[in-house]
Amino acid sequence: MPLKFVLRPNEKVIINGAVIGAGDRPGSFFLYNTANFLRGREVLKEEQIDCIEKKLYFVIQLVYIFPEDGTLNLQRFASILNETREARPDCAKDLDEIERLVESRNYYRALKLCRKMFRGGPDSADETTRSPGDSSSDPAP
Repeated sequence: MPLKFVLRPNEKVIINGAVIGAGDRPGSFFLYNTANFLRGREVLKEEQIDCIEKKLYFVIQLVYIFPEDGTLNLQRFASILNETREARPDCAKDLDEIERLVESRNYYRALKLCRKMFRGGPDSADETTRSPGDSSSDPAP
């Protein structure tokens, strides 16, 4: 069964490293095979990293979007995961699950779980990827 995407006007998505954007009108498309994808609102830019949880999210995002650099980024992940464990002992269960998900190459679910750890919870996470004062469109990934 294909995965259907509906993009809002001016929304972007990354699919296997390619950035695809909608025009002025909403549009839909289907993925008929396995692909790595992130919606623009799920993409964290490096300059938005202001806590250890976002640093962890960012490195998982790199592993997911750029598999060609996976070896190096997985080494970074291990290091940042250890830093996060020290900084957030209260999140040990979530961090164990994130590690398990990354080891099983289930990066999208690892990103979702990591996002829930952002300060303020999952609802404030989307706001970190938007430009100040702009809630109508997603930023360019």
